[in-house]
Amino acid sequence: MPIAIKMPALSPTMEQGKLARWLVKVGDTVSSGDIMAEIETDKATMEFEAVDEGVIVSIDIAEGTDDVKVGTVIAQLAGEGEDASAKPAAAAPAAAEKPAAAPAAAAPAPAAAPAPVAAKAAGDRVVASPLARRIAAQKGVDLAGVTGSGPNGRIVKADVEGAKPGAAAPAAAAASAPVAAAPAAPTPAAPSALPDFGIPHEDQPLSGMRKTIARRLTESKQQVPHIYLSLDVRLDALLKLRGDVNASLAGRGVKVSVNDILIKALGVALEQVPVCNVAFAGDTIRQYNRADVSVAVSIPNGLITPIIKDAAGKGLAKISTEMSDLAKRAKEGKLAPTEYVGGTASLSNMGMMGIKTFQAIINPPQAMILAIGAGEKRPWVLEDGSLGVATAMTITGSFDHRAIDGADGAKLMAALKDLIENPLSLLA
Repeated sequence: MPIAIKMPALSPTMEQGKLARWLVKVGDTVSSGDIMAEIETDKATMEFEAVDEGVIVSIDIAEGTDDVKVGTVIAQLAGEGEDASAKPAAAAPAAAEKPAAAPAAAAPAPAAAPAPVAAKAAGDRVVASPLARRIAAQKGVDLAGVTGSGPNGRIVKADVEGAKPGAAAPAAAAASAPVAAAPAAPTPAAPSALPDFGIPHEDQPLSGMRKTIARRLTESKQQVPHIYLSLDVRLDALLKLRGDVNASLAGRGVKVSVNDILIKALGVALEQVPVCNVAFAGDTIRQYNRADVSVAVSIPNGLITPIIKDAAGKGLAKISTEMSDLAKRAKEGKLAPTEYVGGTASLSNMGMMGIKTFQAIINPPQAMILAIGAGEKRPWVLEDGSLGVATAMTITGSFDHRAIDGADGAKLMAALKDLIENPLSLLA
């Protein structure tokens, strides 16, 4: 019986994707690790590798198909020792694939994910080919006691055929449970069509990324009680420090931006006011012990937030180098999920576009985001009480009031103001 190849979850937040391109065709022989297809997720286009060895006997989802749900059968493979000419099994309906997809599609909140459907031994996942699992179930072999000879210790057909019958593996018992036991997720209602007012127009379908942005930001504004706190901060000392730092780094080809320094400042401020370095998770608040700053980067047709991990613990040159690399690969669609999924707080800078002030939307499960406005010459009351001119900007923090009180948010904003106006402390 052919092995069903299903739409994978290539990132923790992926629920569906576009099958952009097949790199194999019916009749091709594939081995574990071979690239089979390119799949467009909600954030990037990624390669999909084969897990099993065999011959492609059918391709059930054509390339270019949008909104393929995680767990949907996309192709079928004749496995080890199977007849490649055998008639492939019909693809299971999408509703039946829901339980298999659930473990891969993680919810935004840091809640415990459902256990994957796999045999377990001493708390570790047993890796076995689908054919090996079927033979084990038929023979009553416990896969937990079988040593795999395949790639990375994978249990294959030959390992199971030589094993002695024993207790049935937990995975086999779980697999025999009726699929209908899992409640089906409600299908969201289709949006109403826009009325036609006779105005010339062109309707453009949403990309996977734009759909995800629309869904997540709508959920954030509907479910997260935002509180906004703004401050004006003076930039003159920071701009002088930036000039001095860049002069010293000229020989290394590194150029630190104002945004790089602000990333560092937010990381340090979160360590100074740890009550703001949290995530809200229903009946718990997760306190982070490290400040990982997600930085909003505009890319074609959307937005992505690559992460500077341990922003407080890195030097300005390191942050600048990492941010340049992340932003470049983000625009090319080449970021790995670990580089944009996570983060403990976010920073969005629209000052470079001339925007004086704005309020950013929180990216759950994070509990705060910092909005940076443009630096500009403004009238300013100087230290001696006289009126002068200073370079200043407005920063606005958006806080999840379920997890962060206004007074604590104010402490974080005050810490940021002090770090920006006295930036030498960032080098200590």
